[in-house]
Amino acid sequence: QVRLVESGGGLAQPGESLRLSCAASGSVGTIEAMGWYRQVPGQQREVAALIRPNGRAYYGAAVSGRFSITRDGAKNTVYLQMNNLTSDDTAVYYCYADASWGQGTLVTVSP
Repeated sequence: QVRLVESGGGLAQPGESLRLSCAASGSVGTIEAMGWYRQVPGQQREVAALIRPNGRAYYGAAVSGRFSITRDGAKNTVYLQMNNLTSDDTAVYYCYADASWGQGTLVTVSP
């Protein structure tokens, strides 16, 4: 079992940046991929970014080129740097590690 604790959501204006953090604890040695999904109420959850232990990253089409995911293996933590935010990025962002999910953190982008 992996426990995930997220931080860093909040309010930003269009064009601004935010950084999310997700710290994993528990059975971290078995994690194959870790990262972030996001969900707008009434819509399906979609991948934002994932990263593997070897550092290889995958980005959803909507965020590619603006978001960057990194990981600190020593801290079992992943970070999502979100740049040039738009209102379309408004969503609840969920940390993901294999079959485990965080509680979600709200990101609101509004003038």
